[in-house]
Amino acid sequence: MPDEKQAGEGGNNQGLRHDRDMEGAASWVGHIVRFVVSALVLMLVGYIVPGFSRLTFGTALLAAIVIALIGYVIEAIGGRQVSPYGHGIVGFIVSAIVIYAAQFVVPGLRVTILGALLGAFVIGIVDMFIPTKVR
Repeated sequence: MPDEKQAGEGGNNQGLRHDRDMEGAASWVGHIVRFVVSALVLMLVGYIVPGFSRLTFGTALLAAIVIALIGYVIEAIGGRQVSPYGHGIVGFIVSAIVIYAAQFVVPGLRVTILGALLGAFVIGIVDMFIPTKVR
C-alpha cells in the first residue's frame, strides 16, 4: 500500500509541475500579446497624431519594448506614483517623456514634444478600452 501512495503522490507532483509550466507559458503569451497590441496602438498613433512618425510593425514592436523597459526602470526607481502606468497628470507627463526619450533608442521613431504629449493622450484613451497591462 505505501508504494501505491508514493506513486500517486508522484503523479500529483508531475501534474503540479505541468500546471506551473503552463502558467509560465501563459505568462509569456500574455507578454507577447501585450507587446503586439502596444505596437499596433503605436502604429495607430503614428497615423493620427501630428509630430509622431508613422511606424512599420517591426519599428513599432521595438518601440513598445523600449517604452516598456524605460517605464519599468522609472517605476523601479520612483515607485508606482511616478510611473508612466500611474493615473493622473504625473503618469501622463511621465508617459509623454518616456515616449519622447524612446526616439533616441529606436531607429525610425521621430517624435516632437507636442507629438509625445498627444501620443500619450491617445495611448491613454486607447488603454482605457483595451488595457495592455499584464500584471
